[in-house]
Amino acid sequence: MEVIYGRNPVYETLRASKRRIFRLFLSQRAEIKGRLQEIVQLCEEYDIPIERVPRQRLDKLADGHQGVGLETDSYIYSHISEILNKVKDSEEAAFILILDTLQDPQNLGTLLRTAEAAGVHGIILPSRRTATVTPAVVSASSGASEHLLIAQANLAQTITTLKSDAVWVIGLERSPDALPPDRIQLGAPLALVVGSEAKGMRPLVRKSCDQLMQLPMRGDIASLNAAVAGSIALYLTLQRRASSN
Repeated sequence: MEVIYGRNPVYETLRASKRRIFRLFLSQRAEIKGRLQEIVQLCEEYDIPIERVPRQRLDKLADGHQGVGLETDSYIYSHISEILNKVKDSEEAAFILILDTLQDPQNLGTLLRTAEAAGVHGIILPSRRTATVTPAVVSASSGASEHLLIAQANLAQTITTLKSDAVWVIGLERSPDALPPDRIQLGAPLALVVGSEAKGMRPLVRKSCDQLMQLPMRGDIASLNAAVAGSIALYLTLQRRASSN
């Protein structure tokens, strides 16, 4: 079991109804209004026990809890086939995000939040050596993780599967081999690959990409944070698709 904390993450976890939920911890001094009132109403609707606890008990569970915690089972990962089925059901060009061994929960949460807002069909993480969907990531994503299909898999094998389903794989990288966004077919069925914070994509994953893309930069700083770069690339893709419709 784990405890999701923060008002928006708890609210979105309840709203998504993907996890098994055991009980809600609510600070004794918390005023039941606004988002907290919506949380309490959902718990009452779903017959989830509500336990009033001293704030100090919540302090021991997590920083930034905002007076609320939700005891749940662990995150339920999806299968690649579920993501591909969602693509087919949507009748849209595939829009998938692959995250190659990101380590920072804040970066992962930020990218999940952006991906959900941009309308991606699914996220794929490596099966090991990566940040996973923990309560800290749920908090960093403001609960967006609960509305996404997120799979863990061998990335090289998964990329082969995606290519067989006519998905174009684009790796995000700043290198002489990478093309600017206006030379990439961002409106096509695609999977965008974002590498780790320190080393970027692993060699086998990079080699598996159909094309590499780099973001235009005019300032003195030579690179962007992985979450920022990935978020910009997601919105460039969304913008290109919107303009082509």
